[in-house]
Amino acid sequence: MNSTDTRPADTDTSEAEGAPRTTPHEPLPARPTPAVRYVRETALLVARGLRTVRRVPERLSDVTIQPIIFTLLFTYVFGSAIHIPGTRYQDYLLPGLIAQTIAFGIIGSGTAASTDFNSGVIDRFKSLPITRLAVITAQIVGQFLEQIVGLLIVVGIGLAVGWRPHLGIGSGFELVGLIALGLFAFTTFGVLIGMVVRSSDAFQGLGFAIVLPLSFLAGTFVPIAGMTTVLRAIGEYDPLSAIVAALRQITEGTQSSGSWPLDHPVTAMIIYCVGITAVCLPLALRTFRARD
Repeated sequence: MNSTDTRPADTDTSEAEGAPRTTPHEPLPARPTPAVRYVRETALLVARGLRTVRRVPERLSDVTIQPIIFTLLFTYVFGSAIHIPGTRYQDYLLPGLIAQTIAFGIIGSGTAASTDFNSGVIDRFKSLPITRLAVITAQIVGQFLEQIVGLLIVVGIGLAVGWRPHLGIGSGFELVGLIALGLFAFTTFGVLIGMVVRSSDAFQGLGFAIVLPLSFLAGTFVPIAGMTTVLRAIGEYDPLSAIVAALRQITEGTQSSGSWPLDHPVTAMIIYCVGITAVCLPLALRTFRARD
């Protein structure tokens, strides 16, 4: 007699046990705000630029060797032949050399920008989902930091050769603020011109041809009042003249005269530097986008 097995069939759970188990998806992190992305990308690009200095240390020659030569040469060569009534030549010269170092930031920043823009480095950045303004800002900030090295060298050597600025706490902060403002403005201008000039070698020649005469006409080494009529008229409204006069007024308490920028050098310096930045930064961004 055949019997039918009425026991319930065992459930085969091997497949169920071996089947992949699904887990609920974890929420993705919140997307950074545009401001956070901009700051983060700028910091990364600045760090990238500073790392290249370790591999190419001669890149800092313009902010290390050049200020040393200029400071020692002008102090001992010009100082032995020029007499400024009422002040020592070291106290007269060093504020001018600081202003000249600020102006020479145009050459350093422009040369670096021209090299990056014409060597294909920036083209790689354009292929990334990166904020365009971050690329420009990183160029400016990176060169700003490098130029500070040159300024510290000038100040250090100046103190070593006898410069004695008369600074209080308030005037010290004012001096640092004005130097930072001037350096940022001239670095921005240099980056803009470096984006336009197609060769770093060509930019170096062009930069020296512009900055060096303006620095000599700015009363950096000799008073503007003793120049001929044409040169004096240029020097009185030279933007560098206002910077030189402002730094002398803060560090030495001397007052210049001859034109409105020289009569009000601190105000004139702020106007010049803010105006340069306000014009050059948007133009640099526009130029960068036009090259996409």
